[in-house]
Amino acid sequence: MPESGVIHDIGYQRYEGPRLSRRYSAWSIYVHSLRSAFGLGRTAKAKILPLGMLTIASMASLIIVVVSSQLPEPVLTYVGLVSTFSYGITAFAAIVAPELVSRDLRNSLLPLYFSRPPHRTQYALAKFGALISAVFLMYAGPLLIMFIGLAFSTGGLGEVFGELGDLIPGVIVALIHAIVVAAIALPLASLTGRRVFATGLIIAVFLLSAPVSGALQSFSSGDAAYLAGLLNPVNLLNGVDEWLFGTTDDLTLIGPYGPVYGVAALLLAVLGTAVLMWRYKKVKA
Repeated sequence: MPESGVIHDIGYQRYEGPRLSRRYSAWSIYVHSLRSAFGLGRTAKAKILPLGMLTIASMASLIIVVVSSQLPEPVLTYVGLVSTFSYGITAFAAIVAPELVSRDLRNSLLPLYFSRPPHRTQYALAKFGALISAVFLMYAGPLLIMFIGLAFSTGGLGEVFGELGDLIPGVIVALIHAIVVAAIALPLASLTGRRVFATGLIIAVFLLSAPVSGALQSFSSGDAAYLAGLLNPVNLLNGVDEWLFGTTDDLTLIGPYGPVYGVAALLLAVLGTAVLMWRYKKVKA
């Protein structure tokens, strides 16, 4: 006679706990992505590059503080610090953006995300917010070190509050830079699942346009020189800094076209966000 079958109770039970919202799912993606940007929760190898770049930027800020403490005026303003570090930060974004989105595309993880909450747009916005936050933190570390160093070198509480007033414009332009850089880097990274290709594409957009923009600024005159900064995202952002806060660093000559730089930066941020939303509405999942 055949052996009789046996039913085993392996302990599976229906989930009867709280069911969290789509907002919680999006928040979890944001937190996980922000941690991934700095290699947190991963191997030591993944932490070397982002934390190393943050350390180098912070050390450079500390050197600026030491030098500035020996001079009547600071070597750089807070806004000037953000503008000076912009090319290094774009390299950071070129590495981090593919890490946030290309891995999910290559490993076909999007069907797992989209089979349940959150929506596609929530996924994209969570990734976008994480990259903005990561880039902003790369600026915020050196700004904070510069503020602490200069504030402690002042003579009294009034000077500390004055230093805080000088810091606010630096924080504002750091946020502007973070939004625009993320709006360029993340849509480009979402085009391919290969991180090397995505990083190369982002670097090409930021760096290959820089010599063209710089050459036009140097060898042109009049309106052509003033508008040449629009051809490169970093020069565009430095032009916005000059327009908003009148920096004396002259990294980008804008003449009377400051509002044009401001509108161009706004349109770039809006267009990049729209392209990112469109990309994740069309991606197969």
